[in-house]
Amino acid sequence: MRRIITMAIVAFIATIMFYISRFWFLSLWPRSGLFGVEQLRPQGGLLARWLRGTDAAPFELIIWATGCFIVLTFTQKLYDRLTAVSDTGEDHD
Repeated sequence: MRRIITMAIVAFIATIMFYISRFWFLSLWPRSGLFGVEQLRPQGGLLARWLRGTDAAPFELIIWATGCFIVLTFTQKLYDRLTAVSDTGEDHD
């Protein structure tokens, strides 16, 4: 059961990272936005929209890749901390 929950969390995080990127191609909800939130348009590409008009806009892909790496690193550290149990039954630091 824990493996199924873990895989669902991984799929959710991957979907969010994919939606934030410029590579989102799915149009799964109406143009009014997901759950009526206008900022969550169906075409994705949130990072490009957030960076539009700034000096960082040309570096969108690098920023996205770095952000994904950081999110995945901290998620792995959190998972390791939550699942680590020493031989005595205490949490492992």
